[in-house]
Amino acid sequence: MLVELLIFLVIVLMLYDRWSRREVYKLGRQLSCRVKAYPLIGHSYLFLGDNHKRMQALQILGRDALKNDNGLFPAWQGNYLYTMIVDPEAAELVLKTCLAKDDIMQMATLFVGNGSIFAPVPIWRPRRKVLVPTFNMKNLKSFVSIFVRHSTILVQELGKVTGTGPLSAFKYYTAYTMDAIAESTLGYKMGAQKSSDHPFIKAFNYGLPKCAERLCQPWLHSDLIYNNLPVYTRLVKLKEYLWGFMLELIKAKRQEIKHSKESKDTENSPEGNIQTFLECLIRSSGGDDGYTDIEIVEELMVIMVAGNDTSAVGASFISLILSRHPEVQEKVYEELQEVFGNSDRLATFEDLPRLKYLDAVIRETLRLYPPVPIIVRKVENHVLLPSGITLVPGTGVLVNIWALHRNPRYWGEDAEQFRPERFLDTPLQHPAAFMAFSHGPRNCAGYQYAMMSMKTVLSTVLRRFKLLPAVASDSSFPPLRLTFDLMMKDENNFQIRLEPRIKC
Repeated sequence: MLVELLIFLVIVLMLYDRWSRREVYKLGRQLSCRVKAYPLIGHSYLFLGDNHKRMQALQILGRDALKNDNGLFPAWQGNYLYTMIVDPEAAELVLKTCLAKDDIMQMATLFVGNGSIFAPVPIWRPRRKVLVPTFNMKNLKSFVSIFVRHSTILVQELGKVTGTGPLSAFKYYTAYTMDAIAESTLGYKMGAQKSSDHPFIKAFNYGLPKCAERLCQPWLHSDLIYNNLPVYTRLVKLKEYLWGFMLELIKAKRQEIKHSKESKDTENSPEGNIQTFLECLIRSSGGDDGYTDIEIVEELMVIMVAGNDTSAVGASFISLILSRHPEVQEKVYEELQEVFGNSDRLATFEDLPRLKYLDAVIRETLRLYPPVPIIVRKVENHVLLPSGITLVPGTGVLVNIWALHRNPRYWGEDAEQFRPERFLDTPLQHPAAFMAFSHGPRNCAGYQYAMMSMKTVLSTVLRRFKLLPAVASDSSFPPLRLTFDLMMKDENNFQIRLEPRIKC
């Protein structure tokens, strides 16, 4: 009798689920799918395994979506439906109308807090208005001297290991970006390129991968489970250290501003004429009447996360791809010769816009290898897509940037090929066809910062070294084995070799 009752209750619950979520299941039936989704687990089985398997899953589902005329795919995580999008028109509409981050992204707030990347819309909207002006061109121009100084340290460090065999480009670029972002954001000289022993670096480098680990492993999503694990206790302690470190810097900066004779005068600041993001946030938000210290910490964490990892991953992919395409690398070097000649002078802000081919190389690499390959949003209202499909509340949307950047309808039949000239020859077929820095109201506020940082460091490195593949090959190279946690990376850690350039 008890077994029969349980069976009856299960049937009732299943029928209720079908009835209450009938719009969701109707949407799922409208979307074409050639990849098997199993009852109860959906497509979750594809994401089991390591980070390489997870990236493979995104590639499999993305390629299937590209076969559909509407560029849509029903990706089921258990009984939760994500509409995967690889069409720029649909992606643009969704990223403009669905502003709420998916619930899964809230797991990162344990470590990062409610910074703009992860914040709910009511928190994000007013903060965005304060954050965006801090990335004005005057401030960005002043940061070039920071990029140049740390790029110079980078080539000195690379010079010590040149000719010793393969090395990890990411190891060196991530130290450069940590130094550059710490100084431009916090006004603090981290010294990451000289030593990785700073407690801030250790805490930062431990916390982010652990957040990614939780995001990618469904069995860790439950707070009831996760909050009782040793990793949770350590994350909380590291967060307390990181936030305490930044709160001390904020306190000192507030006092400095308070004692300034004039709010806009920066001559007495330790950075000279450079206003750090920390100072800009305090001033832009109205000094003591603006952001609370905790709110500033949250925004600084976002800038540190976005500015450090995305630029380091981007520069690493670019270096790896250039090592495989010597003819493209030579064109970049010829452009550098036109701008700098044989001089050893340092790069300036005025030099960067002249590096048009390098700019195209950066964009083409980010097209094929976007550091952030997906954007996930929550659907809170009905959204009619250009294809006639209507997204419904209670579902999510997943913009698969990796696949969208390979859509042959917008990039041609050679969409899989590395060809920087495409960014010089013709304009984009659609504004959202390229979204390495996201798109819409919640796009990356610091995309110009990232481009300027990458241009500066890559031009500095390429003027002094030839980038060679880790293993020489007379034939074509195998496709890169990619991984995905919070970002997309090369499984082999971006291995390259260096050879000093001989000046004429």
